[in-house]
Amino acid sequence: MNLPIRPLLYATICASPMALAQGTDEVPSAKEVAVLTDAPNVPPPITRKHPAHVTVELEVTEVVKRMADGVDYTFWTFGGSVPGKFIRVRQGDLVDFTLKNHPSSKMPHNIDLHAVTGPGGGAKATFTAPGHQTNFSFKALNAGLYIYHCATAPVGMHIANGMYGLILVEPEEGLPPVDREFYVVQGDFYTTGKYGEPGLQGFSMEKAIEENADYVVFNGSVGSMTGEKALKASVGDSVRLFVGNGGPNLVSSFHVIGEIFDKVYYEGGSKTQENVQTTLVPAGGSAICEFTLDTGGDFILVDHSIFRAFNKGALGILNVDGDPDLLVFSGQKKDEVYLPEGGAIQSMPSDSRAAPVATNKEERIKAGQLVYDRNCAACHMPTGVGVPAAFPPLAKSDYLNADVDRAITTVIDGLQGEVTVNGAKYNSIMPKLDLSDEDVANVLTYVYAQWDNDGHEIKPEQVAKVRAAK
Repeated sequence: MNLPIRPLLYATICASPMALAQGTDEVPSAKEVAVLTDAPNVPPPITRKHPAHVTVELEVTEVVKRMADGVDYTFWTFGGSVPGKFIRVRQGDLVDFTLKNHPSSKMPHNIDLHAVTGPGGGAKATFTAPGHQTNFSFKALNAGLYIYHCATAPVGMHIANGMYGLILVEPEEGLPPVDREFYVVQGDFYTTGKYGEPGLQGFSMEKAIEENADYVVFNGSVGSMTGEKALKASVGDSVRLFVGNGGPNLVSSFHVIGEIFDKVYYEGGSKTQENVQTTLVPAGGSAICEFTLDTGGDFILVDHSIFRAFNKGALGILNVDGDPDLLVFSGQKKDEVYLPEGGAIQSMPSDSRAAPVATNKEERIKAGQLVYDRNCAACHMPTGVGVPAAFPPLAKSDYLNADVDRAITTVIDGLQGEVTVNGAKYNSIMPKLDLSDEDVANVLTYVYAQWDNDGHEIKPEQVAKVRAAK
């Protein structure tokens, strides 16, 4: 006889062993409390060979945290951070699940676990007012990597505020051992202000409905896996990424620059594909990506819908310690001038129109903004915040403010090699722009006048003097 899922689960908890034997397995005798972790950490693999009665407790909190440098947001969270805690159980486990909603919360919340077989995935059973806790249980019937999320109305708003995470149901035989496992979840956020606009930002329902995300990020914020927070591994390590996409709207084109996935459990299921460059992760879905590190260096995790990576935040770093394998990847062997027949040394083209001559600082700032928008904003961002691990910020830039002549030289000649800006290292290339002395003066005056920089006015004569001294 096929019993409905909720009566079956109720019977699993409350009935006698004799009753349990009628139509379902007995309650596992082994008991344990699930180990829960914050991203990018993953609980240890399950080594037991039998099902267990597993206790999971999650607390919902509404917290103000960093979205980007200078930008805060009120996140609604499972466990205090975005994504929520990583939950790891085994196929066949009986999971006793308690959801607690902190008394300081302003909203009721619940949870829909895609690993649950039953109406609502637990959402109705866990509708929880602030200051309350609810409980239900479910049997982990199907192996796989599953999203969980809040499903309280308006559902999209709760998810958009960060209420999602991953639950892994390991197959009975377990997963093959690897050296490193990491937890990465993408999400799209919709703020009242534009990308990088400072201060505490609110949620924009209008932008969310239009699917016009201001931020697309990994693990809840811009730069969550860069700098000191970069993922760490070593040459020779086998790596497994548990990748989720909380959405609420966008599909991820997940890619690791400089790596090829040896194996992908696509959509978080049991089937695999080999030698994959980029895998799609749908909103409310997942993927398990595995690869071996053959050489050292920094490998960049991105959503290959690439403007999301370099302009909205969907970028992380896997820092691989160890010597490079020059046979696998040589690195740059040479950099020579290329002179096609009739050509000359190449540089970035400049606008052919003559720059208007500014007669005062206000005019210089206005003209400089036009130069900045045409030439600089794509990398350094319209608000000067740059791109973590890729392009340094110009806002509150210690590098920029420390040496005006160096700043002029950088704009004239471009820049290559490692620099440290505001305590972070960058190693990218700024091309030579072939700007006139007037344009260089104007754009630097504009930048110095913005974003809490030192306010210098740069004049064409200064630029000409620096140019002549080279």
